[in-house]
Amino acid sequence: MTLIRAFQDQSETCARMGSPLMGRILGILADHWDAGSRLGQKMSEYQGDIGPAGHSLPLRLGGGLHALVLQGRDPALAAVYPPNEVDNATLRQAVLTALKTHEDFFLDWTTSPPQTNEVRRSAALMAMARVAVQHFDRPIVLWELGASGGLNLMWDHFALDLGGAQYGPDAPVLTLTPDWTGPMPPQTSPQIVDRSGVDLNPLNPQSSEDLLRLTAYLWADQPHRLALTHAAASVMQAELAQGDAIDWLETQISNQRPGHLHMIQHTVAWQYFPADVQKRGTELIEAAGASATNDTPLAWMQMETDGDATGAIGAALTLRLWPGDITLHLGRADFHGRWIKWEG
Repeated sequence: MTLIRAFQDQSETCARMGSPLMGRILGILADHWDAGSRLGQKMSEYQGDIGPAGHSLPLRLGGGLHALVLQGRDPALAAVYPPNEVDNATLRQAVLTALKTHEDFFLDWTTSPPQTNEVRRSAALMAMARVAVQHFDRPIVLWELGASGGLNLMWDHFALDLGGAQYGPDAPVLTLTPDWTGPMPPQTSPQIVDRSGVDLNPLNPQSSEDLLRLTAYLWADQPHRLALTHAAASVMQAELAQGDAIDWLETQISNQRPGHLHMIQHTVAWQYFPADVQKRGTELIEAAGASATNDTPLAWMQMETDGDATGAIGAALTLRLWPGDITLHLGRADFHGRWIKWEG
């Protein structure tokens, strides 16, 4: 795939997922990209998949532009960002000027891949966890693979409002309201007593620099996502480790606590693990499941793309439980958690 085609494809995807601003900006880059600039030459050096399942170069650049706005470093660029509305010519001029003026910044910013911590995915995790507790009612030790900033480890601090049906604490730090179809999830109340996660590059939401990276990759014309991220960051208290997800998980599994439900979760992360890592992880989890007991059960919650042959958009919601090796296909969810089609 060429970079121009990657811009075009990502432009269409962003517009389809409710960000016309990102659609316009990436469309501008597709039409006016300066391949001869230092930034253009750097982008040309990337090999393999440069789209969203790989290096995700278009989103790196889009995130860098938003970071400049959030930092207040480019008033002319901020003037064409929400809540302001401008024509295409004005937007084009501001974006292309920013790329030239801040080229050193972009050369540094784009070295790291995009990192988001989409809090709305917690809606699916909250529903799946209630099913798990319905099977094995134990205090939860929660582990997350590909945790980014760990915000989705805090889902017991969030409320879920499904058209009047309320789930979660009495005083939630935020409320999630996905477009929900299907039966309601169980009215069980999971209790998390310990939580931790791992990421190749974990971010600390309490750090202004790391919070900037998390929020820069949220689209500027979706301010509700920014608000949810800031709210979740205010209660983030999980321990995050840096390293290989499966190596870390192997250590956690070797130190299980009797009388607890050990719960593994990941959302749109597994697809980025190399095939050999996926295989090793599956074997590790299944082996741990084979040793699980009613006193020390294991749950594996997954919200992951599955290449659905029907062309269904979104991620599959899959819950595996041990003992018994029960596999539950609970439905599908939008990658950003905007909707959930729940089968229960």
